Amino acid sequence: METAFQTATKAHANALITITTVLLSRYPKQIAELAIKNRLLSMSEVSRFVEAGGLMSYSANDAESYRRAATYVDKILKGVKPAELPVEQPTKFELVINLKTAKQIGLTIPQTVLYRADKVIK
Repeated sequence: METAFQTATKAHANALITITTVLLSRYPKQIAELAIKNRLLSMSEVSRFVEAGGLMSYSANDAESYRRAATYVDKILKGVKPAELPVEQPTKFELVINLKTAKQIGLTIPQTVLYRADKVIK
């Protein structure tokens, strides 16, 4: 990963966007640390990346998604055919910002953005 970040920095990358993959979800802290070291803005689709030191995330509420999935499993186990269940999409999205990380990379986040955040890590 170190080489990938060095290559991105040499190519004048300004930001990093991570997506949930098996590989990336195993190393959120290392990815966050490398982004900070290389002064890259970092955005993720999962809040645990921000909790590990990433800059920010905007994503569906994981806990709510798991609760809804459990409801579906319950219905299926009680005999409802999966094809009869409606497709659902998340309705609650959360903006999480890590101010400590912002300070480390020299970024000032406007107060208006902080007011809109669901969670601010200091």
